[in-house]
Amino acid sequence: MDLSDTSSAVTLISGLLIALGAIGVLLPMLPGLLMSWTGVLLWAFLGGGSASVRWAVLAVVTVIAAGGLVIKFLWPGKKLKSTGVPNSALLAGGVLGLIGFFVVPVVGLVLGFVLGIWLVEMNRLGSERAWPSTRSAIAAVGLSLLVELASALAIAVIWVIGLFLA
Repeated sequence: MDLSDTSSAVTLISGLLIALGAIGVLLPMLPGLLMSWTGVLLWAFLGGGSASVRWAVLAVVTVIAAGGLVIKFLWPGKKLKSTGVPNSALLAGGVLGLIGFFVVPVVGLVLGFVLGIWLVEMNRLGSERAWPSTRSAIAAVGLSLLVELASALAIAVIWVIGLFLA
């Protein structure tokens, strides 16, 4: 790959953004889907090959990214409402997760999130019913993560197909 060629450099940078986006889904510091979509957007505007293929890939990827974002929030939220986990538990989990992120490197976000939900549920439901409710909240967050990861990987696959077709 000759990096003095603008098209190759754009493709490389786009691929790196898409890969970082997929990794960013798993690392809460990076906006995963946004980075993946931005990589395809960059390639659509500045990449080489057939412009119609690039724009078609961007259109499909935009639908996937938007759908992934909507489903990421609606499906787990609906699941949480059906299990009865209140928004205050999620808020406490988010706040303690953010604090944990800075206090305990690497695992602090997850530990703080679980602890925050468990503390609210312990106060609300008592010790025996707190953990099952906390597990429901963790499962919903895991579902959200899986939806976003599936969207990011679908974006990557469609982009690679677009590279071959362009």
